[in-house]
Amino acid sequence: MTEENEVISEEKKQVEEPAEEAVKKQPKSMYGFVAEAWKKPRHGDMKKLQWERMIEWRKEPSIVRVEHPTRIDRARALGYKAKQGYIVVRVKVRRGGLRKRSIKMGRKPSKKGILKITMGKSIQRIAEERASKKYPNMEVLNSYWVGQDGKQKYYEVILVDPHHPVIKSDPKINWIAEKKGRAERGLTSAGKKGRGLRNKGKGAEKLRPSVRAHDRKGK
Repeated sequence: MTEENEVISEEKKQVEEPAEEAVKKQPKSMYGFVAEAWKKPRHGDMKKLQWERMIEWRKEPSIVRVEHPTRIDRARALGYKAKQGYIVVRVKVRRGGLRKRSIKMGRKPSKKGILKITMGKSIQRIAEERASKKYPNMEVLNSYWVGQDGKQKYYEVILVDPHHPVIKSDPKINWIAEKKGRAERGLTSAGKKGRGLRNKGKGAEKLRPSVRAHDRKGK
């Protein structure tokens, strides 16, 4: 009986192993291939494609409405849908730290405080705010990085029209009608990151409800 049980258990293992392999080796979706390509945008075929894009994007204005998202996987993950009421805008923002004018009054050169000063906002948040200002009737849903060169960074911002009938009738997105000024108030994903709201527990006591509520000691 023991030998028969061993034979039966071996047969069961042989049947279960291919099933487990089939689960592990599921076919990758189109979004999976796109996401994998964007993990290394400076390698392989993406390097030449991004190089060609930079040549075209440099000639364009700072804010350009695009017909389709450049990174469809990232846009869908952040809430984009190919339906009425949604648009995507590509925003170009200069790179680097804070630009300060040179002082004219006398003082020690080391006390001028012009170089090596970082902004309180990230460049991505600045891109979202500029897109919101360009389209005042729409709200910023989220944004994502699409490229950069030596002088600029490029972000695509997802905008939603809160007054569109399609948006109002969609229970998954109609909440945005009550949230005005999301980009300016730091309610987007990039805004919450800049406000330090991704941190919890010890060390984050002065981040909530806001940095300003604690005399700006949180950051």
